[in-house]
Amino acid sequence: MGWPGLRSLTLEHGDVLLRPIRYRDRSEWTQLRARNAAWLGPWDATDPRPGGVAPSYGQMVQALRAQARDHTGLPLVITERQGGPGARPALIGQLNVSSIVWGAARTATLGYWVDRDRAGRGIVPTAVALATDYCFGELGLHRMEINIRPENAPSLRVVEKLGFRDEGLRQRFLHIDGRWCDHRSFALTAEEVPGGLLSRLQAGSGAG
Repeated sequence: MGWPGLRSLTLEHGDVLLRPIRYRDRSEWTQLRARNAAWLGPWDATDPRPGGVAPSYGQMVQALRAQARDHTGLPLVITERQGGPGARPALIGQLNVSSIVWGAARTATLGYWVDRDRAGRGIVPTAVALATDYCFGELGLHRMEINIRPENAPSLRVVEKLGFRDEGLRQRFLHIDGRWCDHRSFALTAEEVPGGLLSRLQAGSGAG
């Protein structure tokens, strides 16, 4: 899939695990998205072209894998251990590192979504911290950016908890839910988390 070792990559902390998205995740992913349609719809990116439609699951995975081959994206799903030891982790969301720029910039953009029933439980901050630490520590990126609509209170709480800096408003930045929407841009550089973002999250929450 492009990145060395990506097929077998697993990033984990506690019951939260990140791994590459797969074609065989189609059924579980589709059911999860259908169950969360009303929850996720207001924040979903849309095609601004007249008559534009969302890609199929297969088309999405194909595009994400192409980004991985080009070393411009890291397509992951968020999973959670449920049901005790030995149980297969359930797919509960998605996290994409995209728009990776190398050279002098070494920057990327991170986006995510999660099952409504798992929101507010610290899963997304943990997932973002795991992915950011991997990008800084293993891939050698320098800056991670997250863009959030000002109305998206749950996502704003995520970046606040993680200590991402608010870099201001980007007007009509992305086409979301059928219209061009403003976004607030948040960023973090590797120098700001020398001990890792997950460690800082744990220290801030008192978690072990």
